[in-house]
Amino acid sequence: MRVLLVEDHRELAETVAAGLRREGLAVDVAGDGAAALERASVNRYDVVVLDRDLPVVHGDEVCRSLASDGGTARVLMLTAAGTIEDRVDGLLGCGADDYLPKPFAFAELVARVRALGRRAGPAVPAVLVSGDLRLDPGRRTASRAGRRLDLSPKEFAVLELLMGAGGHVVSAEELLERAWDEAADPFTGTVKVTVSRLRRKLGDPPVVETVPQAGYRI
Repeated sequence: MRVLLVEDHRELAETVAAGLRREGLAVDVAGDGAAALERASVNRYDVVVLDRDLPVVHGDEVCRSLASDGGTARVLMLTAAGTIEDRVDGLLGCGADDYLPKPFAFAELVARVRALGRRAGPAVPAVLVSGDLRLDPGRRTASRAGRRLDLSPKEFAVLELLMGAGGHVVSAEELLERAWDEAADPFTGTVKVTVSRLRRKLGDPPVVETVPQAGYRI
């Protein structure tokens, strides 16, 4: 899952981004509303975590712009305003999909981001199952034939995308776009290396198929 975090408080942004990355999410960071709109115009995000009180372009305007563009990204609005009227205005007036007042518990932020991420594309089960493979994104666990798999965050993210595709091919470009952030070099063999490591950990018989000139599928 790829997330855009928009927060002008640099220390808070770095802390939250680091925590989300530890949860296996690909995270880009923008420090103001204009930078957020620029990133959203060139990258595909599953969820945008959007602080409401932003410089340059206010969070409300960013949210309205994202909603009017017809994209699939879900918006989680963060704000220090805590009244019911403020929440209703943020959800209904700006087009936000969810609302979280500051200060917030990080565990709740992660839960809400994951819930919104499941709504960003075609509906998928909360727990993914393919043959003897089982993956639970919420609990961050994966197993094969009852054996727990020790996966890195990127290996887990790639497996989640492949299993969520329901047998359809997922291109290397899409894997790179959705499992890595903007710092990833598109001209490296990052995806190929990660898939190779994932295959070894999944064991035999092989379940990840390479489709020439197309990508990968389970």
